[in-house]
Amino acid sequence: MARNIQLNSSDWCDIVFAGKNKTYGAYALRQGSSKRHILAFGIMVFFVGAVAALPSFLEVVKANSSLIKGIDDEFRMSTITKVEEQIPEEKLIHQEIAPPKPILKSTIAFTPPAIVSVVAPEKEMKAIGTLLDSPAPISKATIEGSNDPGAIDIADIKEHTTIIEEPAKQDRPFISVEQMPQFPGGDAELMKFISSNLKYPIISIENRIEGRVIIRFVIGKDGRVSDIEVVRTLDPACDKEAMRVVKMMPKWVAGMQNGRNVPVYYTLPVLFKLQK
Repeated sequence: MARNIQLNSSDWCDIVFAGKNKTYGAYALRQGSSKRHILAFGIMVFFVGAVAALPSFLEVVKANSSLIKGIDDEFRMSTITKVEEQIPEEKLIHQEIAPPKPILKSTIAFTPPAIVSVVAPEKEMKAIGTLLDSPAPISKATIEGSNDPGAIDIADIKEHTTIIEEPAKQDRPFISVEQMPQFPGGDAELMKFISSNLKYPIISIENRIEGRVIIRFVIGKDGRVSDIEVVRTLDPACDKEAMRVVKMMPKWVAGMQNGRNVPVYYTLPVLFKLQK
């Protein structure tokens, strides 16, 4: 009976595991081993067949690609024959001809009058009748004087003439302008100039005085520093030293308003600080 039992059958598995623990995993694996072997054999056959058919598949793809090769060929527009538009003869016959330009008359452009300036009343031209009726002679100015024979015409006065000129108006310094004055090199150079030239007064050091002195001065049109004054005082010695350093300053870049140089007020704090 044992000779008729196939090795891959479940009967053979029962004989092998007779009297043994069948709940062990080896019994379950042996029961399904034949199915797994058949599945693995089928996968291998499919894989080998696919590899064997791959060259034939590539040949077919290559043949089809040669059929659509003409799509990527270069096509130049210059090879197209230009077709000229031919207008029918009927349209040429009935086409309207534009009339010639008319001949224009010679003209001169008219410029409307405009008042350029207004003459002051005292400088208006006198009427000829007024000049003939007046006993006064014609001179360079209208003077309500005397008609005595000894009177002198204003046009004959050459000496002892006093010309009174109005005092020139001084430009007042601005507080703020479009372009504020600037120390040559900028604020960094200004701080460097002050620190290198400022000398802490000995009497202020002995009295342990430290703080700020606020100085205000005017930077003129030419960039010069003038009108130096102490706005906030700290100590007489410190105030004097701060003003001394400001007087040493070189020319600044002048402030500008409406495109021209103008004088500008500038406020500068000078710091006195003891080293600890």
